[in-house]
This record gives sequence, structure tokens and C-alpha cells, in this order.
Amino acid sequence: MEMQNTNNENQNNQPDKDRGIKGQTAGAAANIKELGTPEVPVAKPNNIHCLTIIGQIEGHMVLPPQNKTTKYEHVLPQLAAIEQSEDIDGLLLILNTVGGDVEAGLAIAEMISTMSKPSVSLVLGGGHSIGVPLSVSTDYSFIAKTATMTIHPIRMSGLVVGGPQTYEYFNKMQERISNFITEHADITKERLNELLYNTGELANDVGTVLIGEEAVTNGLIKEVGGLREALDKLKELIKAKKGEGN
Repeated sequence: MEMQNTNNENQNNQPDKDRGIKGQTAGAAANIKELGTPEVPVAKPNNIHCLTIIGQIEGHMVLPPQNKTTKYEHVLPQLAAIEQSEDIDGLLLILNTVGGDVEAGLAIAEMISTMSKPSVSLVLGGGHSIGVPLSVSTDYSFIAKTATMTIHPIRMSGLVVGGPQTYEYFNKMQERISNFITEHADITKERLNELLYNTGELANDVGTVLIGEEAVTNGLIKEVGGLREALDKLKELIKAKKGEGN
């Protein structure tokens, strides 16, 4: 009888083991498909949250499926959760964006700038258009040597009514963005306007392209650096924040 019970127990446990193995295999397969690796590295202690904004920032209008997008309705709840989480001490914002929806990008930037937890941004590849307010919304900002930032006035695609009211609307929108940038960066309003309305650099548009060190020289970004420098700075800010609480 004892032998029979033991055999029954082994048989009962076997499906659970099989399910566990199948679950691990399925998880590994999903990681390979989505991320190109069987395992996703997890930072320990996981006190820094890394948030990436890539491609085009999608706002109220859904972009074509072939566009690489960051949906703002996905980002805002994450920021709220990060702010409330007791396990997260700081935010690392990584940017490689061509810009996108002005309202959506500015909403994300406003939310990041009002967080109580330390934050550091790192521009890799590009931080263009509405990506500029996003890059300066953190407590400290870095840009890679080869990364670029395109500074230009806002535009609108589609039918636009040509009249004084339209001009005033665009002017107010641009003022909102310019004020945010000058409040969170070391650039003056006069210098920012020079970059915005420069007519000698872009062939089919007005504006300026800044590469790496140029963004720092003009006061938009604090420092040239990469991932190591960004993480070191964020850890420094977290340590200082905890020191204030003692």
C-alpha cells in the first residue's frame, strides 16, 4: 500500500513539473522573440526605474503600424506608479525620439518635472522637436557625443486656416514649449529663439541641429556622457535625497 501511495504522489506531482518546465520554455521563447535573449537581466537592488521614449511620441491620433511609437497613455500611468512606489528611488529616462505630438510630449515632460524622486535623462541617437522639453524635464541631463537635437518651431500637418487666429494659436503653443525649456535648462530665451528660427542650416525648414557638445555649450543639456555617467549621477542624487530625509 505504501508503494502504491508513493507512486500516486509521483504521478500527481509530474504534471506540475511538466507545467513548470513548459512555462519556463514558453517564457524563454517569448523573450527570444521580443528581446533576442532567453533571459531578461534584472537589477538588484532594483531601486532605479529605466523609462525609454523612442521613435515618435503618439498622442491623440493613432499613427500607422509601421511607425515605431511611444504611446503617452502608456507612459503617464508608469510615471504615477513610479512616484508612488516605495521600492523605486530614482528615474532614468532614455531618449531616442524624432518628436511627435506636442500636447502628449509636453504632458509627459510636465509630469516628469513635477516628480519628487530624483531623475536623470540620457539622449542617445536623437532628442528632436518635442524631445527637447523631455530631455530637460529631469533633474540632470546627459547627451551622447554622437547624439543630435533638432530645435525648430512647431508645425501642424493637414488643413490650416490662414488667418490671425491661426498665427496666435501657433504662437501660444510655441510659447508654452519655449517657456518650459528655458525654465528647466540653462539656455536664455533669446538664444533659444535664435536656434528656433535659424534659416541658414536646414534646407527645407527653419531651425538648428545640435550635436553632442553643442547642446551642452548652448545650455540645453548639462553634460556629455553615456550610461555609466548617467547612472552614477542618478545614484548621487538618490544618496543626497536620502540624506535630506535623515
